[in-house]
Amino acid sequence: MNIQQTSSTDWLPAAVRYIESWLEFQMRVSEQPGCSIAIACEGTPSLERAFGAANLTTGEVLTPQNRFRVASQSKTFTAAALMLLRERGRVRLDDAVGQYVKGLPDALAEATLMQLLSHSAGLTSNGTEQAYWNGLLPWPDERTLRGELSLPLILSPGERHKYSNLGYGLLGLAIEAVTGERFDTWITREVLQTAGLHDTVPDYRASEVGAFASGHAGRLPMGRFVIEGTDRTDALSAATGFVSTPGDLARFFGQLDPASSDSILSVASRREMARRHWRSEPAATETYYGLGLASGSIEGHEYFGHSGSFQGYQSRTCVVPEWRVAASIIVNAIDGPASSWMDTVVHILNRFAGAGRASEAVSGWEGRWWNVWGAVDLVPLGDVVVLASPDDASPFTDADEIEPLSPTQGRIRRSSGYRNYGEAVERTISKDGQAETLRVAGDEFLPEVVFVSRQASLNR
Repeated sequence: MNIQQTSSTDWLPAAVRYIESWLEFQMRVSEQPGCSIAIACEGTPSLERAFGAANLTTGEVLTPQNRFRVASQSKTFTAAALMLLRERGRVRLDDAVGQYVKGLPDALAEATLMQLLSHSAGLTSNGTEQAYWNGLLPWPDERTLRGELSLPLILSPGERHKYSNLGYGLLGLAIEAVTGERFDTWITREVLQTAGLHDTVPDYRASEVGAFASGHAGRLPMGRFVIEGTDRTDALSAATGFVSTPGDLARFFGQLDPASSDSILSVASRREMARRHWRSEPAATETYYGLGLASGSIEGHEYFGHSGSFQGYQSRTCVVPEWRVAASIIVNAIDGPASSWMDTVVHILNRFAGAGRASEAVSGWEGRWWNVWGAVDLVPLGDVVVLASPDDASPFTDADEIEPLSPTQGRIRRSSGYRNYGEAVERTISKDGQAETLRVAGDEFLPEVVFVSRQASLNR
């Protein structure tokens, strides 16, 4: 089918409903502890939903208000802080960092703020001792950080993209030197509060965090156990310490869209942050890094955003400027598939955007159906009904399409040669208008409750 993109977003509410349904199914299949998602369009929330548990040990139910460690998404806040100081004439991006932070080795002192922001200053990723990432040592204080920064550079500044948490820790020191205040004090007032983010703080403090989602280990090799996630990251707060919610992340990253009318930064600053400064190579997927923002394309749609990995947490936020949509997903487990789930969110948005709002003829066909082979979803898209697989990472890829002929009858108009092209689809409808059964090319599907009840009786 030749898909034409629509200019409006009248398709978005239906897309959001299916994203919510698909993610709920994925949570059941993957047995992740908890997941929280937020989607906003032009700054207006379209979805804030949480699934699962904030803590498996206590059984606390996860809510959209629970806060998480967002790890490297902290870098976006730090980069925005530097851009704000630049707009105020306090720094220039080509200034040498040694102009602000004294006592650095000569080679590092000559690295520019731009190189540190774009991860091209040549620093190591995490230094010579990374046990703090595993909860075995306290996070580096300023003295420890400066000790790591005193070691020789791995590369010459400007040679290539090389991700560095230490580099962003150094940017935190630069912000303190420029402002004369603690990093957390200044960025809370000038960035977080100014941007209207009420659920975001620069590091963990029990008195400030409120409802908090604990992290969890992966299922292998010991089974899941709670990782509290309450360590203070100290001198690396600017790189990885922030605590937030998907709602705040979607709002803030959406404000970084150059087209946004609500932002603490100028359009020029936002464009510079999202601009592709370096390609990350070698990599199978073509991705780029700007200033505190990663970028690339998914199914032909350009995005910018950032991901984050902390002990017990995985997160990713993504903005698709074409649709003015920002989405954020956080999973409170170290093996949480936040990044791949975000790819699927864009995949779903793409399909709905391409098809447009569902027509009257197909609007009643929506629903999930089961048989012993698993679940299928009927998803109205434009003038057809797609037979999607909620178990798949890309539920619409190569999915069959049904052309409804009446409220109860249809025909498969698009399908692989190995499946059921041209065959009949039939629904039975109860007197109160509820669909009771679905038959696809002679294969029967039932609502989940009915299917479970029938299988239970058959297995007695």
